[in-house]
Amino acid sequence: MNYRNIICEAISKASGLAENEIEALMETPPDKSLGDFAFPCFKLAKTFRKAPAMIAGELIDKIEKPGFVSQINAVGAYINFFVDRSVFAKDIIEKIMEEGTDYGRSDRGRGKTIVLDYSSINIAKPFHIGHLLTTVIGNSLYRIFSFLGYTCVGVNHLGDWGTQFGKLISAYKRWGNRELIEEGGIKELLNIYVRFHKEAETHPELEDEARAYFKAIEDGDEEALALFHWFKDVTLKDISKIYDLLGVKFDSYAGESFYNDKMQPVIDELREKGLLEESDGAMVVNLDDEGLPPCLILKRDGTTLYATRDLAAAFYRKKTYDFDKCLYVVAYQQNLHFKQLFTVIKKMGYDWADDMVHVNFGMVSMADGAMSTREGRVVFLEEVLQKAIEKTRSIIEEKNPGMEDKDTVSRQIGVGAVIFSALYAGRIKDMVFDYDRVLNFDGETAPYVQYCHTRCRSLLQRAEGRYDAVAPDWSVFTEDEAFDVVSRLSDFPELIEKASLRYEPSLITHYVTELAQAFNKYYYDFRIIDDDMNKTAARLKMTLAVADTIKTGLWLLGIETPTKM
Repeated sequence: MNYRNIICEAISKASGLAENEIEALMETPPDKSLGDFAFPCFKLAKTFRKAPAMIAGELIDKIEKPGFVSQINAVGAYINFFVDRSVFAKDIIEKIMEEGTDYGRSDRGRGKTIVLDYSSINIAKPFHIGHLLTTVIGNSLYRIFSFLGYTCVGVNHLGDWGTQFGKLISAYKRWGNRELIEEGGIKELLNIYVRFHKEAETHPELEDEARAYFKAIEDGDEEALALFHWFKDVTLKDISKIYDLLGVKFDSYAGESFYNDKMQPVIDELREKGLLEESDGAMVVNLDDEGLPPCLILKRDGTTLYATRDLAAAFYRKKTYDFDKCLYVVAYQQNLHFKQLFTVIKKMGYDWADDMVHVNFGMVSMADGAMSTREGRVVFLEEVLQKAIEKTRSIIEEKNPGMEDKDTVSRQIGVGAVIFSALYAGRIKDMVFDYDRVLNFDGETAPYVQYCHTRCRSLLQRAEGRYDAVAPDWSVFTEDEAFDVVSRLSDFPELIEKASLRYEPSLITHYVTELAQAFNKYYYDFRIIDDDMNKTAARLKMTLAVADTIKTGLWLLGIETPTKM
């Protein structure tokens, strides 16, 4: 039962306003003494040609009070609704008891497909901390939309084309060792890549050699192609370990090279529709009328660019998946690129360009400056995850040496801490990577939320089912601290919807933190299990509801929940 919607419906009937207009204005008072829901009448003054306070006073006489509402009053321009806390708690908790970890799930997206382009690592380059945000934001959005009934297609648009492969072939032929690369993976490829750039500073002819090797790949040279595919295999083998640690999976690894034979039809269509123009020998789509720089399609020498490949990818995805939305989880540095991409498709006459969304996010940098693959200044994501796991293991050894399955719990907590830290701030904010901050398990962190979950499970285990058949005394939820927990539980379905509409997993990160804080406060102020069987039964049902909701919330973020800590 959605209490907010029912109240909006009652106000709609009394005022004649549309429910969606009312929903947009509804508030939750920060002080519970002012009510549980509030409707401000300020914006109605122009419509009704009356003072907001007068409108509020007249409307409360017309509103038919829903059964769960104990009181309605008008204070100034606000109409305040007070719910019957016992009825409210019973409805919410019983709903969660019935649905378990499916609480908040919906079929809003049934029959609709969302394509999500995220992570998009570069072949033969390290999976570093800079890839963390796109990977965990994309994975969380994949889970959120799947939870809401959408068919999701996760695409890892691999950076598997370009002159860097010519550089790698040149470097490998000069300084490479196949056995070392097979054993060392991406790190060994990075070593020879960095060496290439250092050597090229004094031997610029190496750049010409690299371009020649890449041309050999494009022309299908057998040896060059074999090395290209080997570099790709080595990379995918290495990064699969990291994806496994993060719990991230993809439905497609179609990267740049996949679209080599799919660009020409798009270029031909642009030419046929009169959209291609020559500019200094290059071919562009003029976007002056949209206030954007021209979109470069072909260089002077006829070679293609990112935009050409992304256009081909967009048409392929629409044809293959017939998406309702196509999300690109890419840093805000590419804002202009995606504006141009979507605008070109729109100018080609395809309205589905409106269904393409750039889900941008802030950049990740190190405390001492920007990362550089060419200079070898990177923080490997695998090292970050392993350090987090090791730190967790040392804490467990110190505080709970007898714990079973320490390896699993250490992984769940350590990896969860890294993911949570990346998703806690709003996605558009830049993230300065700092080991001490990321690996700090105190405060508003994943371990804090995970520990609340294990606390709930421990309480339920202690109860040993003795209260399952006992009639709950719902009056315990008239207490402010208990009602605060229930109120937060009731917000979860709407919160997931908001996170999906804003493409913002941080809303869920903050939600599970605040739910854990509310429950922990109640836990410290009141006994969950006491001599009153009926009140204990009610509190334990709330405890189970909290545990299941936290578990679902963390899962939506891509974080596991240990049963013991």
